[in-house]
Amino acid sequence: MRLTISHTTEYLYDEPVAYALQRLRLKPKDATTQKVLSWEVKVDGATQEAGYSDQFGNHVDLVSVVGGERMIRITAKGEVETIDRAGVLGQHQGFVPLWLFLRNTPLTQPGTLLRDLADSVTGDSELAKMHALMETIHETVAYLPGTTDSETTAEQALEAKSGVCQDHAHIFVSAARHMNLPARYISGYLLMEGQVEQVATHAWAEVHVPGLGWVGFDPANKVCPDERYVRLASGLCYRDAAPISGMSIGTAGENLKVVLTVEAPDQMQTQSQTGQSQNAQGQSSQSQS
Repeated sequence: MRLTISHTTEYLYDEPVAYALQRLRLKPKDATTQKVLSWEVKVDGATQEAGYSDQFGNHVDLVSVVGGERMIRITAKGEVETIDRAGVLGQHQGFVPLWLFLRNTPLTQPGTLLRDLADSVTGDSELAKMHALMETIHETVAYLPGTTDSETTAEQALEAKSGVCQDHAHIFVSAARHMNLPARYISGYLLMEGQVEQVATHAWAEVHVPGLGWVGFDPANKVCPDERYVRLASGLCYRDAAPISGMSIGTAGENLKVVLTVEAPDQMQTQSQTGQSQNAQGQSSQSQS
């Protein structure tokens, strides 16, 4: 499937920013499940300092702001051809050893609830256990935006029994590592049925399953990633794979605006046909707005 993606992040400040430094992980890379056909990242209001691949193989652009700016706009857009491999990416590659993905971070450190959850999962194979874990998390932790934030730990989200895709992924990663399986956090894009405009990027998990290699699991939607998914970055937790992260110095207040669209050709065609039908009836998008 060919997906067209446009992702704009805009920071508005109530006074000039003294200094800011941001890491952008906004360039998808070719993989067994995707081929990048075209992609560009444009930054207004900041200066690109460097571009490099980090220890997890993510492409990172480092940008800075030095005084005087009240607005930073970051736009990533392009086309990606995706392939449905039932979530299977294949054997591990890269410089980071597999054992590193057994290491927890402050966001994924398991407590009593997580260890009990992991210990309750059963199955006749490691793959079956991971599917059971995905289903258990989906049924236990409700998708409820606003109940957690980027610093909520997996244990806290499990205790609250609510969260967003980031929390589902953290819980899955933590439980899989407790079961002695290497696991990593994935950030990316998801084509949602009947919904082009989205409020945020998506997150899921991957586990290295004996005999298969890396396999993706999305507890938020209870499905293994298919052709609707585009991988952006990976890491031990959200902090390693966040599409945009960084810091700023000063007292300026910040207002964040995100505009994200993910479309497939059939969706674009349907929208075009709908627009033509409305115009034939004497209606327009302007008159409806």
